[in-house]
This record gives sequence, C-alpha cells and structure tokens, in this order.
Amino acid sequence: MGWATRFLAAVCFFAAGVLFVPVAILGSPSGAGALTAAKLAHLLSFATSWGAALWATFIGGIIMFKNLPRHIFGNLQSKMFPAYFTLISACAAISVAAFAYLHPWKTASTVERYQLGFLLSALGCNLSNLLVFTPMTIEMMKKRHKIERDLSIGEEVGWSKNQQVVKSNPTLAAMNKKFGMIHGLSSLANIMSFGSLAMHSWYLASKIEL
Repeated sequence: MGWATRFLAAVCFFAAGVLFVPVAILGSPSGAGALTAAKLAHLLSFATSWGAALWATFIGGIIMFKNLPRHIFGNLQSKMFPAYFTLISACAAISVAAFAYLHPWKTASTVERYQLGFLLSALGCNLSNLLVFTPMTIEMMKKRHKIERDLSIGEEVGWSKNQQVVKSNPTLAAMNKKFGMIHGLSSLANIMSFGSLAMHSWYLASKIEL
C-alpha cells in the first residue's frame, strides 16, 4: 500500500468520524477560528476537486486523445487516473468532514442534509473509480493493447484502425466490448461525481455575497 493510499484511507476514516461524531472528534464548532478553518478546508478541497474533474473530464483527456497515438494515450491515462482519483477522493473526504463539522446532521436543515448527500455521493463515486473501475479498466486496456500490437495497430491517433480490424477479428471485438463496458461504468461514476459537485457549487454560490 503506497503512501497516497494510506493517506487517503486516513482521510476517509477521519471524515467518517467527523460525519458521525463531529463533537467528539473536533469539539463544538463555536470558535470563530475553528469555523473559518473548516470553511477554508471545505472551500479549497471542493475547488480542487471541481477544477481537477473539469479539466480531466472535459479538456485534458479530450485533447490528449485527439493528438496522441492511442497506445501512448492509454498508457499515460493509466498513470494519471489513479493519481487523479486519489486526489479528488481525498478532497471529497475533506469536504465531507468539513461540511459535517459545520452542519452536524442532527441540527442540519433539509437543504444542508441534501448537500452532505451530494458530497458523500461524489466521494463514493470517486472511491469506486479508484478502487474498482480504474484498476479493471487498466487491466482490460493492457490486454487489448497486447492483441492490437500483435495486429500491428494502436500507434495511430484515434480509433480508425481498431474499428476496421475488429470487423474480421472476433477476439478484438470481444475485448472491445469488455473494455467498453468497464470504461463506461468508470465514466458514469466520474460524471455522477461531477454532477454532485455541480449541485454543491450551486449551493455555495447561493451563500456568497458579491
């Protein structure tokens, strides 16, 4: 278990403790300094996860796919995505802990409870990607790369050669189907996390006075 995984596990356990017993973990949120620190932790963690998700999902990944040879793109993504999901999972856990500290469940309003639910949804989706879908996607990608190298494809930009060869190669067609299913679940979890963060961004915007 790497240091990043140990750190993420510690953050998640801490967030769970704050969620269920905030006063026992951090004390009563009565002091101005403690409140400001919790708000700052929540805001910075949320902004980091939101910005990272926006870039990775809608900008960086698309640019790389359109400009890099497909196998190079896949190998690069296999290194980037574990780090990406570790980062946004840790940020989501900190956001959950800070929000739960500021708005304990027993005294929180209905809107605040919904917002905590959105943050928990983002954390759950990110953890499912980090621990389940991303490792499965990378494993499937490596198997497909091996098949494609044997067929002398994969160095092109885009999907053109894969789509041509798959018509006459049932092994590659089956691998494409498996990869597409796992990758689709990973993408769905990522989009659901992004949507949850989007809902929370609307809530935060309603609290800001400009």
